Amino acid sequence: MSTTDAASDASAIDPITAEIIRAGFVAITEEMKTNLMRTAYNLIIYEAQDFTVGLFDANGDTISVGLGLPMFVGGLSDAIKAKLAFYGRDGIRPGDILLTNDAYIMGSHLNHMIFTLPIFHEGELIAFASSMAHWIDVGGVLGGTTTDIYSEGLQVPIVKIFKEGVQDDELTRLIALNVRFQDLAMGDFRAQVAAVRTGETRLRAMLERYGADVVKAGIADVFRRGEELSRQAVLRIPDGEYRAEAHMDDDAVKVGERIPIRVRVVVEHDTMTIDLSEMSPQVAGYFNSGATAGRSAAQVAFKCLTSPQEYPINHGSLRPLKVVLPPGTVVSAVRPAAMRLWMTYPMTVVDCVFRAMAEVMPDVTIAGHHADLGMSHTYGVDEATGRFFQFFGGPQGGGWGATSQADGQSATMCINDGDTHNAPVEVVEAKSPMVTIEEYALVQDSGGAGRHRGGLGTRLRIRVHTAAKLDTWIERTSCAPWGLEGGHAAAGNHVKVERADGEVVTFPNGKVAALDLAAGDAHVIELGGGGGHGDPKDRPVDQVLADVRAGYVSQEQARAAYGVVISQTGDDLAVDEAATAVLRAER
Repeated sequence: MSTTDAASDASAIDPITAEIIRAGFVAITEEMKTNLMRTAYNLIIYEAQDFTVGLFDANGDTISVGLGLPMFVGGLSDAIKAKLAFYGRDGIRPGDILLTNDAYIMGSHLNHMIFTLPIFHEGELIAFASSMAHWIDVGGVLGGTTTDIYSEGLQVPIVKIFKEGVQDDELTRLIALNVRFQDLAMGDFRAQVAAVRTGETRLRAMLERYGADVVKAGIADVFRRGEELSRQAVLRIPDGEYRAEAHMDDDAVKVGERIPIRVRVVVEHDTMTIDLSEMSPQVAGYFNSGATAGRSAAQVAFKCLTSPQEYPINHGSLRPLKVVLPPGTVVSAVRPAAMRLWMTYPMTVVDCVFRAMAEVMPDVTIAGHHADLGMSHTYGVDEATGRFFQFFGGPQGGGWGATSQADGQSATMCINDGDTHNAPVEVVEAKSPMVTIEEYALVQDSGGAGRHRGGLGTRLRIRVHTAAKLDTWIERTSCAPWGLEGGHAAAGNHVKVERADGEVVTFPNGKVAALDLAAGDAHVIELGGGGGHGDPKDRPVDQVLADVRAGYVSQEQARAAYGVVISQTGDDLAVDEAATAVLRAER
């Protein structure tokens, strides 16, 4: 029985077995994820968790992904479908491992290597195990502003890095020669291979126990259940057309020329269409992403609005979603568009979908969030050792928007990067002794005021002990995270350099290209907060006082935004009830 046949008859499996198999898919992908984390060589994988693993059916549709970066879901599925189209089913053999980092297939930058292993049972192709992970370096230029894909590193077309179980030594050496840190890259290479082989081993054990027909019926049941829950959620949304827009600062080439982000959402019965056809055309700078990323942004928003806690994340749950996305936009760029910072604009796409739906889905939408990873790149030759080094500051947490029910989260990664973590300061400094993390703190007053307060952003100060170059790629410095229902906007994102002699250098945007740093200089990244929800003067006075005592809100903002007067005697803070009553009555 083919997967298609199983999809038409999910009733071929009893409910108990279906649930065991469903949970088994989740367990397999979680084990794949754990093995990759424990064997990877780079901090960005084992600490920041910039990767995703998954199981996919014989057509390349998603069965389950290990919880990680939401934006990677589409990239894995689309890459597998491209590999299937390239080789054909008859051209894929047991023991093959297929590899690519083609930016226009997976929608993201060249740092993402996708390994895919076909899983056979009794000679039949049943599924694929796949892993996408961020390699810290894939060659390309270090500093400056890239304007095409060719300057951004090694491009690996669809290849078989293993052929029927035998590793291709020539391809492996070609890849190793084109990266700056071969030992780290090849360590991550082996870790990804281990992860997909873990998926193969565990799924084959399931196939041996239950048989192919039952497992495929279990896949079909996962898809059926996911689709039913999503359609039920869409049915609860009033039919209509909903719009929202925002803007990005610029593309790092035409400084100050804003990039429009526009979304249109149409709900018709049990189907939602997210129309991205009014997005900005692709830009000269490095902020483009491929169509897979545009679709993935729409899918992230849809999943959050409809069935955010239903696992596994699977193809069926996305069937009620249609995405309109013509080629050539900033989220459907075509060759040779630069893609290095592919992940930035799609975050604001998700924010805008929530903004569009806020009026009709007030209980599940959030105010705007900081929408940036806060990444910086410091590199050069260490004067103490004479060796080349590069250090990535971030990913860094910022504030999430408040909801109608609760305050926003503080110091949390941007939405499209899901489970991405910041690395502990102690680990960072142990691995990169040429820098010191002097401060990683919440930024007072950065959250938007509201009945529910937006989450706070963070400040990261990094000082170098050797001469170096600095790149930063910070966005949303001019488009502050918005509030909802009378809530205030939050602080935006910012970057500055503090010279050792006390000079402070600021910039017209958040982008710095190959700036010279001397030993003792520091750069500071401040990520913004989340927008507030509801009128700030409806926030209970005791909650405002608690925020002031915690240092989240200053006494000045408490008075100006919340209408709460806080008096201080020594270290003791208390509400001046009479003055507060007067202020709140004036509104």
